[in-house]
Amino acid sequence: MNIIEPGVEAYVERWTSPHEPLLAELSAETADTLGMTQMLTGPVAGRFLELVVFAAQPHRVLEIGTFSGHSALAMAAALPEDGRIDACELDPERAAFAQRYFDRSPHGSKITLHVGPALDTVAQLEGEFDFVFIDADKPGYVDYYEAVLPRLSAHGVIVADNTLASGDVVDGDPPIKRFNEHVANDPRSVQVILSIRDGMTMIRRA
Repeated sequence: MNIIEPGVEAYVERWTSPHEPLLAELSAETADTLGMTQMLTGPVAGRFLELVVFAAQPHRVLEIGTFSGHSALAMAAALPEDGRIDACELDPERAAFAQRYFDRSPHGSKITLHVGPALDTVAQLEGEFDFVFIDADKPGYVDYYEAVLPRLSAHGVIVADNTLASGDVVDGDPPIKRFNEHVANDPRSVQVILSIRDGMTMIRRA
C-alpha cells in the first residue's frame, strides 16, 4: 500500500487527528476478526472523507462498498442533521459487523445499510446524490461510475478509493487502471487523483 516514503506516511498519520475511540475499536476488531486490514479506510483517509463532507454539507450520500463501516461512520460524523447515507455492502458478514458499530454510534441513525449487489441497490434508490464514495470491487468501478455520474446533484462529487493500486498503475495493469483511463477520457467529468493512502480520485461533472 506504500506509495509514498514510509517515514513520510508515518509522519502524516502522526500529525493527523487520530481515530475517534469507536473507530479505533472498530479498526482493531476488524483486524482481529475479518482481517483484510488493507480494506480499512484508516485514520488519514477517514479524516479526509470527514472533512470533505464537513465542507460540502451533502444531504444525500451514497457509499458503494462499506466493508466494516469505518468510512460510513467517518462521513456520518460530519453530515448535517438531516443528512443521510445509503451504504451498500455485498457480504452479509461484513454488513452485520458494520451494523453493530452503526448501532453503537450517535451518528449511526443517519446510515441505512443495504445488503446485496450495489448496482441493484442504486437502481432501486430514487433521486440524486450529493456525494458518492466508491470503494468496492475494482473491476466494477466503471459500472459504478456510469450508474452514479448522471445522478449527481448540481454540486455533487464522487470520491473513488484505491486508484493508485499500490503504485501498480505506473508499470502494471491492475483493474483500476481501466477506471482511471475511462474517467480521464470522459468529457462529462473533471477529476483529480490525490496521493492519499492508496490513491483517491475526486470527480465532478463538467
